[in-house]
Amino acid sequence: MLDPSKPEDALEIMKRTQCGEADGVAAVYHWSGKIYSRRPGEPDRHLFNGEGMNVRQCVRVEDPKRGAGYRLVSREIMLYLDPKTNEVVRMWDNPFTGEKVEVMQIANDPVNSPPNYPYSADGKPYKLPNIRQEGDWMFMPLEVPLFYHNVLQGDYQDYEGGKYHAMEIFDFTMRASEILDKRNKTAYPAISWVRISGWMPWMKMRARDGIIIFNAMGNKLKRYDALPKILKDEIAANYPTYNVPPPGDDLRKNATTWTEFKKWIDAKRAADLKK
Repeated sequence: MLDPSKPEDALEIMKRTQCGEADGVAAVYHWSGKIYSRRPGEPDRHLFNGEGMNVRQCVRVEDPKRGAGYRLVSREIMLYLDPKTNEVVRMWDNPFTGEKVEVMQIANDPVNSPPNYPYSADGKPYKLPNIRQEGDWMFMPLEVPLFYHNVLQGDYQDYEGGKYHAMEIFDFTMRASEILDKRNKTAYPAISWVRISGWMPWMKMRARDGIIIFNAMGNKLKRYDALPKILKDEIAANYPTYNVPPPGDDLRKNATTWTEFKKWIDAKRAADLKK
């Protein structure tokens, strides 16, 4: 059995949680949930349902001092669905502004992680974050505070604000008997995901107060075909590369909703100029 207190085993547990069993073996996570608005002085609103997926792989990396580790490469999609019909929303009547806006689905490619090793550059052993075991259940909550340059702001955000400020929370639940057993090449955890952030840029909320809250649950699937039909249909029609992970040597800069929106709006503006 793997021992979470050993750096090499702890890293292997995280690798089994995050992705697949070997280089080139894809893993698929799926999640489903709801999206709410929160504004001062008014009740929260159920704006959308959401269906999302991430397709990924882990590739082996080696360092003479830090040991053998892995790097994760992935791409992800989340669809905004009508809360009553569960159909993909293409145009949205913004209840806060009275304006009809075009919806940009979440489609980020790539979403990669830096290499992870059993030991850090200064020799500190790798430790699993916040993991605990209760009987045969293992729980691993991960909070990811985000605060970085917003590509939709100007050159003076360090003085005037305008940073991208959010938090994503990933809570993994798994069977200890599955993930710790070395005879198993991988494991299939359940996951809950919460994201708290400012308005999506396509909503055209400008400087209005408020935040949006994403809340979803899901799990790692045993095959791509197990995804809901609505996701597979949308991927086949509009995002055909999202049925497989990026190549293991992918060194592109990570995409976010904000960087993808900038590309999206810049392309629309360029097309309008040609008319």
